[in-house]
Amino acid sequence: MSDFVMSSSRPYFLRAAYDWILDNQCTPYLLVDARDERVQVPREFVKNGEIVLNINPSAVGKFFWDNDYIEFSARFGGVARQMHIPIWAVLAIYAKENGEGMAFGPAEAPGVKAESPTLQAVDDSDGNEPPPESPAPPDKGGKRPSLKVVK
Repeated sequence: MSDFVMSSSRPYFLRAAYDWILDNQCTPYLLVDARDERVQVPREFVKNGEIVLNINPSAVGKFFWDNDYIEFSARFGGVARQMHIPIWAVLAIYAKENGEGMAFGPAEAPGVKAESPTLQAVDDSDGNEPPPESPAPPDKGGKRPSLKVVK
């Protein structure tokens, strides 16, 4: 395997899901891990270390999004507040109307050294499984590889 390190895919998937939600006339919501002090959100609305934010264009102002963070202003109780959300703190983006969207596992904040999980194709047909209790259904073209998170 190569030593080449790619940038995070999270900001690209977030932008794609955001566009998809808006294209379907739904309201995009972000679920944010607010436990880190670098996440600037109104702390009085944080519950269990998380906050849900409406990022619909009609609900926010001065919206800026790049590969590192999301910034915008929003009103809470009639008071304008400035949000600063590092991309690694976004846990999910979803449509308010139906819950459709994309969730992410918790990411390590920059400066915290942790090994990233890697997806690998795994062939489960290695013969190390115990025999089934009942006869197996007829084979319909072989077993498909599956993806597992490997740390």
